[in-house]
Amino acid sequence: MGKYILKRLVMTLFVIVGAAILIFSIMYFVPGDPVTILMGSEASPAELEAKRVQLGLTDPYLIRLGKFLSNTFFHMDLGTSWFRGVPVLTELTGRFPRTLFLGIMFVIISTAVALPLGITAAIHQNGWQDRVCMVVAMVCTSVPDFWLALMMVYLFSLKLGWLPSFGIEQWQCYIMPVIAGSLHGIGQLARQTRSSMLDVCRADFVTTARAKGLPEKRVIYSHMLPNALIPVITIIGGSFGRSIAGTIIIEQVFSMPGIGSYITTAITGRDYPVVQGCVIVLAIFIAVVMLLVDLVYAYVDPRIKAQYVAQSKRRSK
Repeated sequence: MGKYILKRLVMTLFVIVGAAILIFSIMYFVPGDPVTILMGSEASPAELEAKRVQLGLTDPYLIRLGKFLSNTFFHMDLGTSWFRGVPVLTELTGRFPRTLFLGIMFVIISTAVALPLGITAAIHQNGWQDRVCMVVAMVCTSVPDFWLALMMVYLFSLKLGWLPSFGIEQWQCYIMPVIAGSLHGIGQLARQTRSSMLDVCRADFVTTARAKGLPEKRVIYSHMLPNALIPVITIIGGSFGRSIAGTIIIEQVFSMPGIGSYITTAITGRDYPVVQGCVIVLAIFIAVVMLLVDLVYAYVDPRIKAQYVAQSKRRSK
């Protein structure tokens, strides 16, 4: 089991370093001159060139890449914003908890709503309950989150005045962002839960449990659901990572000071250190989440654990 964890950790490190190299290369080769945007059109050629030298933009690609990787992974320095003059890591430290809170709420709401929908649809296969649950899941999957967010702002803020349309000062500020960001996860997770439950509902161990006279609820929640969790865990873990990245749109619509609004402003202004730092932090977070999902696999599914135990015994012999 220890070797399995070590293997996943090594793969996670490769993914993070690969993401850092990729985002640096994209920002390096993207057309346009960020110094012109930073200095303005009134700056002289000599001033522009001096600024490029100051920012290290005149160095070759490999030298700049080496400095970037060294500062990022050995010195924990993500650079300083060209426009704000504030270290990127300092800004991310203050903004990431808000984005993380939104992502956690997305996953909690999605899971709490989607699991009962999927289970209900599976145990009433082809019945009206199944059709209603799948229609709800299809609507949740199909509705764009940014469109729903804008419609909610229009209805509940501008027309009815029930909820604030932006900010983080009150707990009511989080109601519309959480609902808008959770819908896609509800639809996807409900459909996967239904499919996984249908795969195990006719298994031999389920037939045996019913033959023993166990209550149907115990058969569903103690026998069927645990064995259907593997693909569901995959969807939950993936949706967690996507929720963190997806807050970019939600935070922009609701003017929430998180990573989403930070990176959007940086992309518009060609603030390369901010874009690179945000992407690396998001890549690290998503890689860690997927690592935890893999470890939960090994805990939930005894076949994975048995595979590595058997390999260890063969090597010891």
